Amino acid sequence: MTINKQSEITGDLQIGPTDHGMVRIYVTGEGFELPFDFEPEEAEEIAEELMAAAEAAREMAAGKKPKGKR
Repeated sequence: MTINKQSEITGDLQIGPTDHGMVRIYVTGEGFELPFDFEPEEAEEIAEELMAAAEAAREMAAGKKPKGKR
């Protein structure tokens, strides 16, 4: 499956700190549970990637080429 492929699978996403000083991204759906634990620095990198992807998606929706793709 690629990022642009549509899917009928639904799930829930939870994000929060663990009692071991990690950041957990917890994905659940019908028949699956996926806990992903990250060091705080890794979580910050993921947050930066999410922000960049959100900006690129906004630009695409507005009919512009995303930054870095010009």
